Amino acid sequence: MRSTKIVTSFIKDNEKLLILKRSDKVKSMKGLWAGISGIIEKNEEYLKRARIEIFEEVGITEDKITLVRSAEEMRINSPQYKNHEWKIFPFLFEAKNPIIKLNWENSEFKWINVEELKNYETVPSLQKVLFNLL
Repeated sequence: MRSTKIVTSFIKDNEKLLILKRSDKVKSMKGLWAGISGIIEKNEEYLKRARIEIFEEVGITEDKITLVRSAEEMRINSPQYKNHEWKIFPFLFEAKNPIIKLNWENSEFKWINVEELKNYETVPSLQKVLFNLL
């Protein structure tokens, strides 16, 4: 089975959680709500990639976020590709009143309460990934 390593990060501001709507310009999962995600390149350190993705996708610099928690690698079967799985490395960060500047990968963002996530059409297993961090 082929696999792709991915970091998925969530940012919390007080009790609110940031979610992003994937744009129609990305290769996969268009229009679905997600955390901040990116493919891990080669033997890159997972936490470093998570911080890079946060800056690229929402414009928040490293000095404005604090790592709250990370979780063990999660394996999720890819619904798009046969015989393929994602190895997801989850992170939860905190930021105080961050200014969000989306890049082309996402079209919208929302601050929600954790229990509201079930009301959104998300990428596969997003709730499961988040609950491993809470």
